Amino acid sequence: MSLRTKAFFIHLSLSAVLAMLALLLVFKLWYPAPLHVAVGVTQIFLLLLLVDVVLGPLLTLLVCKPGKKTLVLDLTVIAILQLSALCYGLWVVAEGRPAWLVFNSDRFDLVRVLDIDERKLDGALPEYRNPSTSGPRWVAAVSPVGADARNELMFEAALGGSDLPQRPDFYRPLVDVQDEIRQRSRAMSGLQDFNSVEDVQAITRKWPAAGSWLPLMAGVPMVVLLHKESYEVLTVVDLRPWL
Repeated sequence: MSLRTKAFFIHLSLSAVLAMLALLLVFKLWYPAPLHVAVGVTQIFLLLLLVDVVLGPLLTLLVCKPGKKTLVLDLTVIAILQLSALCYGLWVVAEGRPAWLVFNSDRFDLVRVLDIDERKLDGALPEYRNPSTSGPRWVAAVSPVGADARNELMFEAALGGSDLPQRPDFYRPLVDVQDEIRQRSRAMSGLQDFNSVEDVQAITRKWPAAGSWLPLMAGVPMVVLLHKESYEVLTVVDLRPWL
């Protein structure tokens, strides 16, 4: 095997290992299924990863020549460029990752890191001031007390600013709004109005403890399943909450 071919396969193997680690980070921690579909990150990230993994080894194959004086420098530059591209892609994906799944009146809202309103984070409870790096967390958004505060929030949202789900200073534990979740929950049979009977039955068989659901607002709207007795959140499933 020639030096060029050997260098290509070594570089390709190392790139594949980095790609697998990146895939685990993105799709197991930051965008657990089916939230990667809800946000629409799958195709973009896979394309970025494919280009990054393939381009580096191809450049190595191109420049690797026995006896070349600048070989070490060339390979170093290629590695730096490849790692920089990967880090930039991961940074962009990290900024767009789901940070909070927020109960808001009669539904849940998916809030990404870049959607969070940081202006009044000092007023948030300590556990809500920073998004988790190990996946989105469930929380409730409670309307501010006082007509002036509510009107200010409503006016800002109407002008395209932050709304209640993007304001961590209004976050509270889901247990605080458990009664409201129960009152707003919808019967499982209602899912058949927007999904095929087969899809709903498959989800019901997979999650037998589910007794009701609420919509999840995201790029692709989905469904949050609730426990039939406690009304605690079970999971997010890839079903439509409306047409």
